Amino acid sequence: MTGHVFSPLPGILRSYNVKPGDRVKNGDTVLVLEAMKMENNIEAEKAGKVTAICVKVGQSVMEDEALVVVE
Repeated sequence: MTGHVFSPLPGILRSYNVKPGDRVKNGDTVLVLEAMKMENNIEAEKAGKVTAICVKVGQSVMEDEALVVVE
């Protein structure tokens, strides 16, 4: 079953904590998003394998935009 990690708010992607092929558990931080001058850890909502990263560091993202694909 495929799942996405979505942005909970608009912001700028600051860093990845995972790369394609990495295994994650529910609650693992997958990336850091800056919003309103604060860094927010974005976490996986399910366990699985990271198959794709949909955004680049420095890219602006909108609320509910797909950031990472976890299978």
